[in-house]
Amino acid sequence: MTTRYPHVFSPLKVGHTQIKNRILMGSMHTGLEDLPDAGKRMAAYFAERAKGGVGMIITGGIGPHPTAGYGAKLLGPDDVAVHREVTEAVHAAASDVKIVMQILHTGPLAGTPDCVAPSPVKSRIGRYAPNELSEEGIAEQIAAFANCAALAKQAGYDGVEIIGSAGYLISTFLVEKTNQRSDRWGGSWENRMRFPVEVVRAVRKAVGPDFIFVFRIAAMDMLQGGMSWEEVVSLAQALEAEGVDVISTHFTWHESFVPTIATMVPRAAFTSVTGRLRKQLSIPVITSNRINMPQVAEDVLARGDADIVSMARPMLADPDLVNKAREGREDEINTCIACNQACLDHTFTGRLTSCLVNARACREIDVVIAPAKAPRKIAVVGAGPAGLAYATIAAERGHAVTLFDAASEIGGQFNLAKQIPGKEEFHETLRYFARMVELRGVELRLNTRVDAAMLQGMGFDEVVVATGITPRTPAIPGIDHVKVVRYIDVIRGEAQVGQKVAIMGAGGIGFDVAELITHQGTSAALDIDVFAREWGVDFKNHPRGGVTGIEPQVASNGRDVTLLQRKATPVGQGLGRTTGWTHRLTLKRRGVKMMSGVEYLKIDDAGLHCLIGGEPTLLEVDTVIVCAGQEPARGLYDELTALGVPAQLIGGAYEASELDAKRAIQQATELAVAA
Repeated sequence: MTTRYPHVFSPLKVGHTQIKNRILMGSMHTGLEDLPDAGKRMAAYFAERAKGGVGMIITGGIGPHPTAGYGAKLLGPDDVAVHREVTEAVHAAASDVKIVMQILHTGPLAGTPDCVAPSPVKSRIGRYAPNELSEEGIAEQIAAFANCAALAKQAGYDGVEIIGSAGYLISTFLVEKTNQRSDRWGGSWENRMRFPVEVVRAVRKAVGPDFIFVFRIAAMDMLQGGMSWEEVVSLAQALEAEGVDVISTHFTWHESFVPTIATMVPRAAFTSVTGRLRKQLSIPVITSNRINMPQVAEDVLARGDADIVSMARPMLADPDLVNKAREGREDEINTCIACNQACLDHTFTGRLTSCLVNARACREIDVVIAPAKAPRKIAVVGAGPAGLAYATIAAERGHAVTLFDAASEIGGQFNLAKQIPGKEEFHETLRYFARMVELRGVELRLNTRVDAAMLQGMGFDEVVVATGITPRTPAIPGIDHVKVVRYIDVIRGEAQVGQKVAIMGAGGIGFDVAELITHQGTSAALDIDVFAREWGVDFKNHPRGGVTGIEPQVASNGRDVTLLQRKATPVGQGLGRTTGWTHRLTLKRRGVKMMSGVEYLKIDDAGLHCLIGGEPTLLEVDTVIVCAGQEPARGLYDELTALGVPAQLIGGAYEASELDAKRAIQQATELAVAA
């Protein structure tokens, strides 16, 4: 046991058994569950994480009933074989790792016309109004949970987790606004919690005493009029009395207006709620959300906020996180930056989950890092995310890699991103890559501007061009006016920004710039109290849902900012599915105006002249910040090809739209494993 993380690496009795440490790989639906070769792919995915040192794994949600939506289900004996592939692979990879299957009934969020709920109350984010369950229907659903759990035991799982939070079926019985029944399943709190209690009772009977049973509750559901603290406690105590071995705490419903997992959320922001609940129970309690490094986990456990710490997305980012912590190699951890771009944004749009900083996640069979059959001498030009990913993976495979960059530090566009309040986690990715450059033996040459002739003369077998982008300058009269500045210069602090500002371009960069120039005080991502104030959460008094009656208070420096885009679509529509709304709402609360369908005419001493809705409009601004897209920086590549030097384009130099680091790292990874 390491002395640095004594709490993390202490064993814990869970029900009839013991887990070897306090790190849990939390549940995430990846999309692997739904593929034709699901068993094989899930087996590889989970086995790699089991080898990585976690104490326990909880799978993505598996539906117990046909009304549970489009995802994978475990309904009968014919479904068991696929799951047995998974459990056997995990136990073969690490016999001391427990794997628990999550049972998820999505209820009104199923996305199908036959979705069900206690009452026909449509979710704000649901596709259909649910069908109200009859008494017979409720009995059928309870039996389905029990049947699914029994099948999971047959499949070799060590336990099950029932998810009773997030706006899924079980949680809709608990909250008054979604449970408007007047029979024994609704009305009083005792009636509203009857359904989860009966589910637990049936499941425990079906699986017997020697099977891990986890129940996930919304310890703070972030809903106006949501569950009270007293209700949370009484529910957890009732579930313990019915035979639940572990209570897992969840925060928020999907339709809540409080972010809980995005990068602007402070690390371990919600664990104090878990800690308060833990004092009311005698069984272990799991906490979660924005716990992404071993020291954070250790601190949570040391202050008594939980018995087990759940890390889901961090296990996408780095399957070996726990082993690295145990071996004192924390600087080698590829840290989850909570961007959601390749994980949850994919999940909620029906695409296979992966990870922005680890393109191998969920593609373990397809993307294999193996020794190169014929090591080569490779130059990589550009030390942004794409160049770093390619260089470090190619070097790991045995190639001799030299990485050039004209700048004085690695990182490329990530050095801009990390300056934006709420994106402080981007520092971690650059820390990781810096260590990988060192560890893999990449020859790093910073402050070095190369040309094609120079590279040709150095005898490289191949040159990989990752030179990134150049900001696009729109052809507008007055674009060279003194009022006009580039977003790069603004982010670097090299340009003066006035009190009245127009931002030309409302993509991700435009929103980042708006956040930067309107921000006031400490970043909410670095201070839980600031975060709570900005999002209207009362951790101390815990009103219903944690938010009822609390007005968000967003600090602003008072700048008058207008965010503009040419497209007629709503501003911010192209931002991430799970994070875009947070950026839009934050800026709106700061008074940022957003306008679409804008035609730019000219810039002069008076300000920015444009057509908005076909009407001539003058924005009397002091500063115009240009965020009008990017062009690939391909000059070097063109020179190399002209000389006949073998070269490849990756990252922004290949495709510059929206500075997509996810695409850049994925492309670089795929090329590097094939090199």
